[in-house]
Amino acid sequence: MSIEEFSMKRIIYFLFLVCLSTTTTYGQRTEILNKPKKPQDRGNFILNDSIIPDNSGTKKINLSAKTTYTDYKIISYLKDTTYIDTTLNIKKHYKFNFLREDTFELLPFHNIGQTFNRLGYHFDNISTTPDIGFTAKQFSFNTVEDIDYYEVPTPTTEVMFLTTLEQGQFLESFFTLNFSKRFNISIAYAGLRSLGKYREALVSQGNFKTTFHYETKKGQYNIRGHLVTQDILNEESGGLTTESLQNFIDNDPNFSDRARLDVNLQNTENILKGSRLFFEHNYKLLSSKDSVSQKDFTNLKVGHTFESQRKNYEFSQDSPSSFIGTTNFSGSIRDATDYSFLKNQFFLEFNSRYVLGTFKLKSNLMSYSYGYGEIINQSSGINKRKLEGKAASFGADWKAKVKQFQLDATGEITPGSGRLSGTNLRGNLSYKKDSLFHIKASLLLNSTSPNFNFLLHQSTYNEYNWENDFENIRTQNLGFQLESKWLNAGINLTNIDNYTYFGENSLPNQYSDNVTYLKVKVSRELSYKKFALDNHMMYQNVSSGASVFRVPEFVTRNTLYYSDYWFKGKPMQVQIGASFKYFSKYKANAYNPLLSEFTLQNSEEIGFPNVDLFFNAQIRRTRIYFRIDNALSDFGERNYFSAPNYPYRDFTIRFGLVWNWFI
Repeated sequence: MSIEEFSMKRIIYFLFLVCLSTTTTYGQRTEILNKPKKPQDRGNFILNDSIIPDNSGTKKINLSAKTTYTDYKIISYLKDTTYIDTTLNIKKHYKFNFLREDTFELLPFHNIGQTFNRLGYHFDNISTTPDIGFTAKQFSFNTVEDIDYYEVPTPTTEVMFLTTLEQGQFLESFFTLNFSKRFNISIAYAGLRSLGKYREALVSQGNFKTTFHYETKKGQYNIRGHLVTQDILNEESGGLTTESLQNFIDNDPNFSDRARLDVNLQNTENILKGSRLFFEHNYKLLSSKDSVSQKDFTNLKVGHTFESQRKNYEFSQDSPSSFIGTTNFSGSIRDATDYSFLKNQFFLEFNSRYVLGTFKLKSNLMSYSYGYGEIINQSSGINKRKLEGKAASFGADWKAKVKQFQLDATGEITPGSGRLSGTNLRGNLSYKKDSLFHIKASLLLNSTSPNFNFLLHQSTYNEYNWENDFENIRTQNLGFQLESKWLNAGINLTNIDNYTYFGENSLPNQYSDNVTYLKVKVSRELSYKKFALDNHMMYQNVSSGASVFRVPEFVTRNTLYYSDYWFKGKPMQVQIGASFKYFSKYKANAYNPLLSEFTLQNSEEIGFPNVDLFFNAQIRRTRIYFRIDNALSDFGERNYFSAPNYPYRDFTIRFGLVWNWFI
């Protein structure tokens, strides 16, 4: 599909969202009841109400009387509830990017929407089934656990806009409404296009998702679900050529326009497309409003979960390039891979005082198909086009609470010898003492097959064809976390057997010894009057397996900023500051554009300091962001790289905003 067709599809999605969001639903008109009051002062900073324009009043709607910001609910996949928040704070500054998440442990490539090298890893929630692979393209891919559901008393809209690098922008539009208190729908679309400063760096992405949830009047029957479609298109440059790399390092003024620098690949691109249909519903056979302590057995539910997912990866070139490898083919290249996964889960759930909470028994029926439509390279020796199989798994979830202690545990086993076989045991024990501190201990024991890209790959290039029968990757992770008013800290100790990676020759391998990985993170914000210093530090050590598992030893981010309200009546809150980030030198993984994976390399070390400047402001329910990335790039050495041959971005000014409104 051409880039123009992608753009047209995104325009249609966005126009549909705009039309929908401007529709007034069943007369939900709002009016301010109370006289505006002054914002509430907490210490040196004023806290804005997340919904109300005057920071303190309430709303009245025809159907549900008075509402407050706590009525605008966000419900996660695990059914944890948070609220739509339009305040301005430093955490939202960190999340103002196309991923909408804090990228402290990620090192982005120069263009918005390109991949990330990793500065750290987390293993607290590993997938129980293998995926298609091509992991460098999946940072922005939404999983089932990433999808939120909503409950709002009035139609609610959010729009995010962000400038990119040359000829493009990022735009995300979201709309949700409740047709009744028990029936909600949401629809969202995010589109990204950015040409980039270097040649062959175009990014084009689209992400459409819609959700719903409904329950009957007495809560006897519940159903929720979502539909997601995503596409991620990247032009691939292969990084700078040897001569251009030297011109960059020497800061040759003739190449201050980065488009003048030569790159290793021309007319090369890859694309990952995917779609997923998911729904979960349950029926309550027994119900009671009594507490668990008063009844031996209550809230008995039977339920069913359905998940159908498809992904397709395609690598294409107008003609072969010796930079990637050798081939006996001279025409245009199109290597395409398909993956499908289907899961039906049946479960029985109940509350009982004997289990101190909720217990859930579940069973999954799964099937998968991965592979190619034909043998791409006849001289490769590959005799398999597809990997296919079915499996059944059994497990249980347990949630218990005793006073301030909360236990969440899940276990699942898939017996047999197929590629879906494995085990997953995960538990979290937490203790919360009011608002003073929150302590959590976690344990993970997981055995899962490597992703399918390690097991079977075909290509027109001779060096990229393989069939493997690797052992399951076995991961054990022990973690502790502390959240308090004084300090936030976390420590994770991870042991990995049969760690799977791509070597220097881009071939898949399994490490014969254990990988032992320690990660310690500490964060603390210090404030004085209108100034604050927000600190994040991470220490990492790989005591075994450092030759194949690469991370920097030390990563830090320190943000000094000023926050205050400006002008008479305090209509605008501002944040002005600088963020310093540094990671120690390490042999960061190289990027392979054909595989869309990171591979080992032993020739270059990467590590550099980076300073970003920012000016953020909030006017009512609009947050405005000005940012200067890599503000000091014109001073000092040109040693900032995201991966070997791939420079990080230069001095760049960007602008964006997030705008919420409530009908």
